[in-house]
Amino acid sequence: MTKITLIGAGSVVFARILIGDILLTPALRDCTVALMDIDPSRLERARQIIDLMITQLGVPAQVQATLDRREAVRGADFVITTFQQGGLDAYALDIEIPKKYGVEQCVGDTLGPGGIMRALRSIPVLVGIGQELDELAPDALLLNYSNPMAANCWGYHVLTGRPHVGLCHSVQGTSAMLAEWVGVPKDDVTYKVAGINHQAWFLEFRRGHADLYPRVRAAVQQPDIRGSEPVRIAMFEHFGYFVTESSGHNSEYLPYFRKTAAMVANELVPQFTTPSTHWYGWGRTGGCLQFCIDRQAETFRADQEDQPPPSARSEEYGARIIEAMVTHQPIRINGNVPNHGLIDNLPEGCCVEVPCLVDGNGIQPTRIGRLPAHLAGLNRTNVNVQELIVEAARTGDRDAVHHAAQLDPLTAAACTLPQIHAMVEELLEAEAYWLPQFQPQPV
Repeated sequence: MTKITLIGAGSVVFARILIGDILLTPALRDCTVALMDIDPSRLERARQIIDLMITQLGVPAQVQATLDRREAVRGADFVITTFQQGGLDAYALDIEIPKKYGVEQCVGDTLGPGGIMRALRSIPVLVGIGQELDELAPDALLLNYSNPMAANCWGYHVLTGRPHVGLCHSVQGTSAMLAEWVGVPKDDVTYKVAGINHQAWFLEFRRGHADLYPRVRAAVQQPDIRGSEPVRIAMFEHFGYFVTESSGHNSEYLPYFRKTAAMVANELVPQFTTPSTHWYGWGRTGGCLQFCIDRQAETFRADQEDQPPPSARSEEYGARIIEAMVTHQPIRINGNVPNHGLIDNLPEGCCVEVPCLVDGNGIQPTRIGRLPAHLAGLNRTNVNVQELIVEAARTGDRDAVHHAAQLDPLTAAACTLPQIHAMVEELLEAEAYWLPQFQPQPV
């Protein structure tokens, strides 16, 4: 029996999706699912949900729930991480403190001051998991879903050296969106995507031998399409390639779109015409945080009600990777892995997102060579920040945290150096509970 551990199981919506995919996979029907979270009530809710799905689907899987992380990972074959260290309390600080200094983040979980702080909270947890795996499950593969993806995976690689892959759904989601725009069934398109997480590039987008990019260029002239993805379309028209992550997210990885609160409110928000893409408004008003709180409460209420079991697997890679490794039936994914000779014009060892073959031999990434120079240049502006995050996580150097923020594109566009220094100091002080390694030591 395959043992699959989910750390951060209190994220009940995602737990339902990931474990539902596993239970719908024939080769994994008799697996043991170990759920771990630090919140007893949320853990129990997750256990009840998964137990109900097992009964509804009539599969012989077993579910265990524990507050003890060591017990959860003991003997695991695969460990999936979906935790958010610090929860909503820390997240509120990530958003609200930078806003005081004019840094208007959208989601704040990947780059920017919020992404920096979230990574510094998360990497020690991942390293602790890796150390426990060395002792209790030495052959286990870590499948990380926790953001900030690139910094977390890079830190895990540097500080543990253990096998892992970072997983996101932005490649699958963007390919399906582009296919819809050009009127082609999503299963008919092929693509070559590479770069870094949330900023990877569709280097090719085809149907058979036909290049679909001319049809994408025509499609983005339609007002409804432009209004649904204004930032990504602007980047596409100026840089020539489509990027993987949504417009709201992308606006906070770049220096062009969120310079002031007034610009966000008066120039950027009105460009959106699709209700589901109000990321700018969330970042501007603090509503993103409130949305997370409301969604959490709604999720808990909804998940107490009987719901039909899932009938088909999602587009998430997690269960498909486990299936491929267990059955030796190969699949192709886009995974986040260390850059060891994969993309020549990104730094060696950084975390890159590239096509990967997965089979019984594990994750086998594809060599890309060189990205177009301007795309690699944009990636490096983000990689620079990630490198300083990893350095800070490795050494506990407070100055490295400052340097990461000083190099951040959004922060640099909004703040002076003294303002950045003051903001980082305030963040480190406010989040001292989760970041004791950066606090001044008594003389």
